[in-house]
Amino acid sequence: MIRWTDTHTHLNDEVYEGELEQILARMEQAGVGRAIVVGYDLASAQKAVELARLHAPLYAAVGVHPHEAKDYTEETEAELGKLLQEPKVVALGEVGLDYHYDHSPRGVQQEVFRRQIRLARVHKMPLIIHEREATKDALDILREEHAEEVGGVFHCFSGSVETAKEALALNFYISIAGPVTFANARRLPQVILEIPADRLMVETDCPYLTPHPYRGKRNEPAFVTYVGAEVARILGIAPEELARLTWENADRCFRWTPRRES
Repeated sequence: MIRWTDTHTHLNDEVYEGELEQILARMEQAGVGRAIVVGYDLASAQKAVELARLHAPLYAAVGVHPHEAKDYTEETEAELGKLLQEPKVVALGEVGLDYHYDHSPRGVQQEVFRRQIRLARVHKMPLIIHEREATKDALDILREEHAEEVGGVFHCFSGSVETAKEALALNFYISIAGPVTFANARRLPQVILEIPADRLMVETDCPYLTPHPYRGKRNEPAFVTYVGAEVARILGIAPEELARLTWENADRCFRWTPRRES
């Protein structure tokens, strides 16, 4: 039986209100055995934890996205610390740097990123990294804050082979999303061929980045199978084999335990 892990979803987004049961049914039918609901601010992190409590296939990650770094406070950090102790929370994220939009000042983004790395180390939690047009600063901060002690994943990876190798050296996995299925995805297949099989994962980042053939429609966890099928094609292996590999990789990255699977 094929079982996929969607390592990055935003089922806590309001666009899914009233439809979650149908989405979970389609997820099960597609062979997606579990999905991580990722927070981007305190409210969405709390919603992720709530959804994980209510639905067996769902797990949560809690953190503050660089867009929201300007609103990060001591109280935010204290609440994140409490949420990280929830049984179905498997990571701190998504966190990082985004210099494309600069919704928060870069200096603030950097300080909040550092604080959340330190929080992850205190709680021994892997990190889910968002990085856009900030590669050098993100890698420098991860090194300086000794993020390799907890590792984690660079989600929705779109960087170079060199960046992937630096992330791997810092004890991070690489997660591939829907853009790998787009007609203009030229660099990504080359990167995938350079990633060790035991450090690769797949995701949807839903409701964004819907893979072909559903591009233009709202994304959902069931569609991670299309991402997986394309990655498998690039690697020259069966989708079933990639599903097995990426499931095992998610086990290691997020340190799934029988307690969390129960």
